Amino acid sequence: MALDSATRVCEVALLSVHGLQRQRYERSHDGTGEHAETVLPMVDDVLRQADLEREQLTAVAFGQGPGGFTGLRVACGVAQGMAYALGLPVLPVVSLQAMAHAIDGDEAIRVVAQDARMGELYVAAYAQPESAAQGWQSLCEPMLISASDLPVWLARQQQQWGAIDIRLLGNASQAYPELQLLQLPGLVKHAQVLERAPAHAIADLAYLAWLRSEGVSPAQAAPLYVRDKVAFTTAEREQGQGGNPKARPVFEITRMQSSELGAVAEIEKRTQAHPWTVAQFEEAVAAGYEAWVIREADQVLGFYLLMVAPDLVHLLLISVRPESQRRGLGHQLLRHCEARAEQLGVEGVLLEVRPSNRNALDFYANRGFAQVGVRKGYYPNGPLGREDAWVMKKTLKPAGDA
Repeated sequence: MALDSATRVCEVALLSVHGLQRQRYERSHDGTGEHAETVLPMVDDVLRQADLEREQLTAVAFGQGPGGFTGLRVACGVAQGMAYALGLPVLPVVSLQAMAHAIDGDEAIRVVAQDARMGELYVAAYAQPESAAQGWQSLCEPMLISASDLPVWLARQQQQWGAIDIRLLGNASQAYPELQLLQLPGLVKHAQVLERAPAHAIADLAYLAWLRSEGVSPAQAAPLYVRDKVAFTTAEREQGQGGNPKARPVFEITRMQSSELGAVAEIEKRTQAHPWTVAQFEEAVAAGYEAWVIREADQVLGFYLLMVAPDLVHLLLISVRPESQRRGLGHQLLRHCEARAEQLGVEGVLLEVRPSNRNALDFYANRGFAQVGVRKGYYPNGPLGREDAWVMKKTLKPAGDA
């Protein structure tokens, strides 16, 4: 059972699978502010259509967002309540990914740009799945940008992806007609207006996730809020800030400059127990290591350092300053690292991580890295002596491969 209330239209879809046969049952209701009253009656309607009882459900999915705050909470809360009552897992599905999954086509990349109001857009990018058992794979996780920044953001992303077939989805060009110019050849070859993620696409992606045992407990289910703030506090307004907070600027990834080594070393110092020094960074850059930073305007927010070997690249360091974490910057750096590896024609990316660093292990595992070995006593660990390192690897498809 899939629920979606991220927009003014509330939708419910039931996916019933028997062997190779699939049947879908759907209901929708167009009415802002009426989702809480209509969603459960629609659940009952599709169950009656399918001649099923709630107790026969195996999982409950919901459109996680991004979208309207109140609407997202309705779908999440109802999914949690049903799952608690029936003892089922919950499957959160990113709404922009469901939009990428919703249509047919063989383009390499789909970019979703959805109106977030206030002159802003939710944007994300997804790559063609390698098999029918996967949904469209995340290249850039959902983020919030100004509508006027979409051409710049797309151009920078395309530099990483190369000259490939891209389809633009969503309602950005409808909400901001000036963006229709993005359909010009060379930037976006195809564009298609989609108002929302259809619930049946959420159900399809949830089913694939359920097959991979990726359901979470009801307590862990949560909406995806990409916009951090929708209004200034009273104290902020008293300081002269007015209107609505702006979307975060477009981030830029560039080669590390010598003038930035101090800022990089400071980030390293604040995020690592045994940080590299400025001198060590200088030696690494002088030795020809790949060194890149992610910046917002003139401020360095994070970096990575890469050693190139004949058949793979070794990710030595990757870090984002503490106050800029949880903004998708680490994911952007890692994607850039993988793109560089593919451009260099190597087969994969190798890295080490402390087994005690659960967040880092989950971060890499969720992005396709798998443990391939252990290095005993690799990390210093203060009074505890030394700690092992887990060696993790992600196999890539080098540029030029079919």
